[in-house]
Amino acid sequence: MSGSSTGIKALVFDVFGTLVDWRGSIAREARQALEPLGLALDWPEFADAWRGEYQGAMEEVRSGRLPFSKLDRLHRRNLDLVLARLGVDGEVDEPTRVKLNLAWHRLDAWPDVEPGLQALRRHYLLAPCSNGNISLMVDLARRNGWHWDAILGAELARDYKPKAAVYLHACAALDLKREQVLMVAAHSADLAAAAAAGLRTAHIARPDEAGPGRGESAPSVAVDFAARDLRDLASQL
Repeated sequence: MSGSSTGIKALVFDVFGTLVDWRGSIAREARQALEPLGLALDWPEFADAWRGEYQGAMEEVRSGRLPFSKLDRLHRRNLDLVLARLGVDGEVDEPTRVKLNLAWHRLDAWPDVEPGLQALRRHYLLAPCSNGNISLMVDLARRNGWHWDAILGAELARDYKPKAAVYLHACAALDLKREQVLMVAAHSADLAAAAAAGLRTAHIARPDEAGPGRGESAPSVAVDFAARDLRDLASQL
């Protein structure tokens, strides 16, 4: 690890949306799991509905109304809610639900991610700083050929982003000062919270994250770096 003239020693990454195409992957996995049961749903809309429960479930933990639990458990709670709302609750058995819930462990990376991470890891420590649990991050790394120096995030901090504790635990785990850590995300709110905690920030454009034109093509907050993709970020750094 050589670092750079910026003083940055490590990059920590949001994962869902920033590194992986959750919408396309979940739509595919849902179709593979549910179509054999005779269900004919709008699969991208199913992915949107499941993802739509994400922040609400985590807010139950952030507010203290629920004790901390791994994101896998929250995803299962959300899956059950969505199946009930769609009126297909009685048509999906328990083994199918268990398998489908692990779809979040089988998400595909955006094309620029693997080469971008390879370029960045020559000079920086790299780690996810995700709300996803550790086993989920391990499975995504193995599926997509990523090589992390550590796995950080919500399970380590026992809380969920954008709570400051998640970013600060990541810095402490690497024995680095806040200003030596660059938070990389496709979501301005994530970066605003990281900056408020004292980290440096980099925005990655994912304009189609939640469907065509339903993502961020540019940050809506001040950031240290704004990049088209991870390869562009590597070039800037």
